[in-house]
Amino acid sequence: MTKIHDITPVISGRLGTWPGDVAFRRDVSFDFKKGDHLTLSSIQSTLHLGAHTDAPNHYVAHGRGIASVDLQRYIGPCLVLHANVGRGERVTKAHLSEKYRNAISWPAPRVLVRTGSFPDPENWNSDFCSLDPALIEEWAKAGVKLVGIDTPSIDPETSQSLDAHKTVALYDLSILEGVVLSEIEEGLYTLIALPLKIEDADAAPVRAVLLDGPELRLGFD
Repeated sequence: MTKIHDITPVISGRLGTWPGDVAFRRDVSFDFKKGDHLTLSSIQSTLHLGAHTDAPNHYVAHGRGIASVDLQRYIGPCLVLHANVGRGERVTKAHLSEKYRNAISWPAPRVLVRTGSFPDPENWNSDFCSLDPALIEEWAKAGVKLVGIDTPSIDPETSQSLDAHKTVALYDLSILEGVVLSEIEEGLYTLIALPLKIEDADAAPVRAVLLDGPELRLGFD
């Protein structure tokens, strides 16, 4: 039986958000507890919340919004890598396990990196790890189409140049940020992480899951 690994943090008002961004809030308009005939609620939140994907218009002027992205990027074979990296550092190839440190090819077109540097999504820490643009470039040239990380961003919190995002834009890759990989072993999985179809939006939350086994390809590359 296929095992489903949910790599999405729970969305609540406790979930940490980027400094200065809009925190999640859910307002309940109707409630059984108040004698209403149903429960009805609304939310206010940043779109860069928990497990989410950035749209090109987040980091490129006149880029596409999230409703126009290629959904095939978010479904299919995925390689989870473990990085032995210090807090606040960018992940380079030297930080990867011996099996992949000297790799010249990659077995899947989607790569997620576990750094362990953002251990509690409900308690924000600014010294999380990010991705080295040179590593992203190597993946892109090898056919990778989506890169992801277990932190709020593929760039450091203090970055204004957004070098990793610019490399993603240069090679037309997709991004998955904020996933929870603490219980995920290194290896091949099938990723499903579809973004909400929000018109012109710069990002969208996803319900990200990994299915055990590289054989579960669902007809996607």
